[in-house]
Amino acid sequence: MESMTRYDELKQHLSANQYTWLITGVAGFIGSNLLESLLRLNQKIIGLDNFATGYQRNLDQALADAGRQPGDVDFRFIEGDICDQESCRMACSGVDYVLHQAALGSVPRSIEDPVRTNRANIDGFLNMLVAARDAKVRRFVYAASSSTYGDHPDLPKVEERIGSPLSPYAVTKVVNELYASVFARSYGFRTIGLRYFNIFGKRQDPNGAYAAVIPKWVAGLIAGEAVYINGDGKTSRDFCYIENTVQMNLLAALTEEPEAVDQIYNVALNDRTSLTKLFEMIQQRLIERKPGLAKVEPIYREFRAGDVRHSQADIGKAQRLLGYAPSHRIGEGLDAAMDWYVDALG
Repeated sequence: MESMTRYDELKQHLSANQYTWLITGVAGFIGSNLLESLLRLNQKIIGLDNFATGYQRNLDQALADAGRQPGDVDFRFIEGDICDQESCRMACSGVDYVLHQAALGSVPRSIEDPVRTNRANIDGFLNMLVAARDAKVRRFVYAASSSTYGDHPDLPKVEERIGSPLSPYAVTKVVNELYASVFARSYGFRTIGLRYFNIFGKRQDPNGAYAAVIPKWVAGLIAGEAVYINGDGKTSRDFCYIENTVQMNLLAALTEEPEAVDQIYNVALNDRTSLTKLFEMIQQRLIERKPGLAKVEPIYREFRAGDVRHSQADIGKAQRLLGYAPSHRIGEGLDAAMDWYVDALG
């Protein structure tokens, strides 16, 4: 009989104890997956979103997938903006744990509109920190980013060594970590930052100029459209399935290890997949549904401004201090997500 992981123990605890959680960006990809997982564990959730990048359909699907109905007493939705201090204060009232996912993501978007990115990711982040501090929440877990590593050349990426940021988006995520550290020193307010590395899974938006690569390629292949790879295809990323991300958020929120708090952690696999290999993995999983895709070749084009060449995370710190044990490698994540991608994007 296999021994229980730290995450198994945590889920048992949550099933027997109900807390109140605030998820900002709850209508987004990661936020809606957190919502579904916490509802499955019989938790009480407040969700905050302004629908800038999230969707009502994500909320509806998360409720349905958790076996809940709209209007469920365990979920209260607030349509509001983290740039509005009053919305943040209202959302944090009576909350035990905050999972702060709301932000304007995307390196290209930040290069195109740095002011809007700064407003959401720095002003909004500070509003949330202040509101959560004043509400005396037990723990503030926030979405950091692998973009923080910037031009630091070392692989795999270790939390304590970062370089200079390569985009306005990366700057905002560095500032988030600095603010969190200062709030710990100045106010004794406990936070944990999670540096996400290329998260993928169900409810990830394939549309728009800033779409994530996996759903965008799946949608393109299904629709018979050209699939573009930026650069020579050797660019690599540490792709991490959403279930691993949910695990890290919950482990970070509930850890009782003093050494584990006021820290930054990588959320990834300590693995690296090239864009050409990723295309082949997606294509292979779609061929059985559409045999004609076997002949499709990607189109290579110019490298994208602000992108780093290779990305891979060391996850030893998360394993040691939080008991993180990834449940899905990239192939397993693609297998788990592919039916959803095909149903949603076909």
